[in-house]
Amino acid sequence: MSKALPIVVAAVIGGAAMVPVYMASKDPAKFQASSHSATFNSESASAVEKISYVLGYEVTSQMTPPELDVNAFSAGAKAGHGKETFPMTEDEVKAAYEEFIASQQNAAIPAEQAVNQMPAQDASADVAFLKDNGSKPNVKTTASGLQYTVDKEGTGKQPKATDTVRVHYEGKLLNGQIFDSSIARGEPVEFGLNQVIPGWTEGLQLMKEGAEYTFYIPSELGYGAQGKGPIPPNSTLIFKVQLIKVM
Repeated sequence: MSKALPIVVAAVIGGAAMVPVYMASKDPAKFQASSHSATFNSESASAVEKISYVLGYEVTSQMTPPELDVNAFSAGAKAGHGKETFPMTEDEVKAAYEEFIASQQNAAIPAEQAVNQMPAQDASADVAFLKDNGSKPNVKTTASGLQYTVDKEGTGKQPKATDTVRVHYEGKLLNGQIFDSSIARGEPVEFGLNQVIPGWTEGLQLMKEGAEYTFYIPSELGYGAQGKGPIPPNSTLIFKVQLIKVM
């Protein structure tokens, strides 16, 4: 659920000064049906038309709540600009706001239940995998239980836990399922090492810029018994990581 629309309604309820409301870019067909942008010509427009266009563009391009009804927004904008009498009482606005919030919360429940009902990994299978994997000659194991292989040594700067790094990575489960990959997206990511799972915080500090490692992260150094999104609870994670730069 977008946070923009509830914030705007809350501001109206509280009697705040005008707060910008922004049209949804996630439904361009609906937006175009109510927009005059198709008929606007910047070359022939008057100064007032240009400034009016700029105001409309700035208001609608900064945030994009997908729940916004563009037709109702347009009607409200015209009424407000024309100083027409506001057609609803404060109680009616509050009731509509509460009904909207309730409907959004109810709509989110099935997705949350699906995540919570995701079956946990067989912990014994993970223990067996890590035990066997840790016995391989090229696999190193730290005191915490993190396992890793050095696929390519780096020669650059080595990060600290408080540093920000730029990396490419691919994460998968023991069954081979890839659950996330910046490599596939073609765009590296940046993050603080103190903002990620413990296995990453520890593992990245072992690397130098230019290095490529494979990490085998036990669930207690990953997402634990809760899991996250497509990652089931108690999952051992395998990450191939390229440390591009320490910021």
